[in-house]
Amino acid sequence: MDEKILARLESLPHGRSTAKTLLRELRLRSHEERRALDDAITRLLDRGRLIELRGGQFVLPGRTRDYAIGRLNMHRDGYGFVIPDTPPPGLDGDIFIPPRKTAHAMHGDRVLARISRFDPSGRAEGEVERVLGRAHPTIVGEFRYHKRGCFVIPHDRRIQNEVLIPEGMELPPPEANPDRIGASAKPPESAKDLDRLIVNVELLDYPERDSTEAIGRVIEVLGHPDDFGVDVEVTIRKHHLPHRFPAEVLEQAQSVPGIIRAGELEHRRDFRAEDCVTIDGETARDFDDAVWVDRTAEGHYRLHVHIADVSHYVHPGTPIDREAFLRGTSVYFPDRAVPMLPLELSTEICSLKPHVERLAMSALLTIDHRGDVVKQEFCRSIIRSAARMTYTEVHAILEGDEAQRARHPALVPRFELMKELALILNRKRTRRGSIDFDLPEPIIIFDDEGMMISVARAPRNIAHRIIEEFMLAANEAVSAHLEAHLDESVFRIHETPDPKRVAEFEETAARFGFTLGIGAVPGKRFRNVTHTSLGQKHRRDITITDPSLKVTARMYQKLVSQIEGRPEERIVSYLMLRSLKQARYSNKNFGHFALAAESYTHFTSPIRRYPDLLVHRLLGSLLDGRPAHLASLDAITAHCSDTERRAAEAERELMEWKKVKFMAERIGDEFPALVISITRFGFFVELDELYVEGLVPIDTLPGERWSYQENARVLRADRSRKEIAAGDRLTVRLDRVDWMERKLVFSLAVPTAEKRSGKSRRKKK
Repeated sequence: MDEKILARLESLPHGRSTAKTLLRELRLRSHEERRALDDAITRLLDRGRLIELRGGQFVLPGRTRDYAIGRLNMHRDGYGFVIPDTPPPGLDGDIFIPPRKTAHAMHGDRVLARISRFDPSGRAEGEVERVLGRAHPTIVGEFRYHKRGCFVIPHDRRIQNEVLIPEGMELPPPEANPDRIGASAKPPESAKDLDRLIVNVELLDYPERDSTEAIGRVIEVLGHPDDFGVDVEVTIRKHHLPHRFPAEVLEQAQSVPGIIRAGELEHRRDFRAEDCVTIDGETARDFDDAVWVDRTAEGHYRLHVHIADVSHYVHPGTPIDREAFLRGTSVYFPDRAVPMLPLELSTEICSLKPHVERLAMSALLTIDHRGDVVKQEFCRSIIRSAARMTYTEVHAILEGDEAQRARHPALVPRFELMKELALILNRKRTRRGSIDFDLPEPIIIFDDEGMMISVARAPRNIAHRIIEEFMLAANEAVSAHLEAHLDESVFRIHETPDPKRVAEFEETAARFGFTLGIGAVPGKRFRNVTHTSLGQKHRRDITITDPSLKVTARMYQKLVSQIEGRPEERIVSYLMLRSLKQARYSNKNFGHFALAAESYTHFTSPIRRYPDLLVHRLLGSLLDGRPAHLASLDAITAHCSDTERRAAEAERELMEWKKVKFMAERIGDEFPALVISITRFGFFVELDELYVEGLVPIDTLPGERWSYQENARVLRADRSRKEIAAGDRLTVRLDRVDWMERKLVFSLAVPTAEKRSGKSRRKKK
């Protein structure tokens, strides 16, 4: 019934109808059918699939300018934005929600918002009508003891509501196990012992319109804020990352046999004689992929990519599968990982460890000298990895390190052939327009006792390139094969960038003397006049970019090659990346813009990514000649995209938190830095050597008053006309650490005499 209602509304010009009209048009006559319609409408309203308007009309989200459904993103100052699931017609961006207009919804909640104002530029303002779904079953925060009542201050300052803890609910149940890094703390004996400790709270009651308070009970005590490992535990719970495997999952994992049954070999290709190898980082424990390259008699390259056959051990609907779906992906922190699969599988029977037999799914590709696949085959297999190699070791071998070459003499020709093929594959991607960003990724360096000693750039060498190119080739081949033989599949898509974002980037890039080569950006200009409460008029022209603006990956690729090695490379690459959309999973293929690939998926990491496991099941069904039973792929892929974003946000947040801790002992020190973005309240810098970001507030700029120039996106001194813009290099001093926001605050350490003044522009050198 739900799908019938949605399909009928979708077919209507305005996407709306009344219940009475739906009864007639769906030809529902009996009392049971009418009741089923009412129940279905109620369900769809609760799920946010329908919106009820005045007059008893029901409309699809995205087909009305009066309401929107989406996630509420709050700011610590009390206002927020609703990010619509389906944007209303004419909306540009998110919907601003002023303070006291949130109906006590909490950060992250899914809400129905009523739009009260649209301006000509497409910006909207509104208020929350009601909460459709709560984001936080638990909240982590700091416990405060008080004789008149205890409460918890949420760690996430975007959650405005303190959580009241009723008497008798202050202490966690005795069986609660925090499972945390570091030494176990002494169990608290009274509520007073919890004062200023970090706790995890289960919410029993949420704030409503007539009450601003949430009520909860303590379920875990994590320790003091500065205890070793508490930052990891807080991040895990703040982002609601499943981190304890249920007993039934562990029981099933422990029951998986550690040996391969003899009968299994009858249905698999035997590659145990191949000297395939795994190439990973030094600290890796779960080895998803092994690779092997040889040359054919015709002079082509034979590439074998063997991927751990997780689908053989994890079957749909089992406890392990349900938990893996819930997690969606493994999460990697600097000093800990939260795996998608239990260790019995992820680091043992599924992991392609050296010198032991392992089951795999293999992509066998024959590639010519131009990088084109001339023959491909997919099969179930059994392999025996010849060696567990690291990126550092393979790089050293290819650079001629005699000691490393002597350790693996039989593999040296194989690695040289791998390098040869990887460069060919990379040149092929370059020819078709694939974008190859090389932005630095920070890593935290720890000493033997687990203490941070530095923040450095993650190394990247030819060995990384080899694995990257081989995995891309396998993913692309599998995706095209599944798309050709199945009605529905799992795709990794990256959609064409939004024209407005492209136009904004083009304008900024022009300041550095660069362009994407799209010519004059088509658009329409509107004059907008606003009136203040004092009767003043403010005129501001609004330009709306033509949605027909054409942009290709090759344009981005050419610009990447132009800026390579130049001083502006880092900032322009950063801005370029921000102009692109975020890749996601989908059951519909929209291509992969950044890779310039018509069809792409994720096949090569089923130990740590659930979409890869789904792809293995689809490929396995084809190999076995049986139908694939994967229902609701659209919902599954949407969930996988959500868990991926959740993991990425948690990883990024903890990395920033650890950077702040590392920098806290360097207050007063000066650092060379790069200006990476300009805002009304100051500008953000990234330190050159430490890859640490922070804010220079506008009110700390020396000498005179500075103001933000929105059109030029610069800060300009009112008297001297000096300017600060993205891409400028300067020296900053670390003034303080904002522990509430866990951010760094800098100031200019030297006069800005070398800054540009007036209307001068940075020219291409």
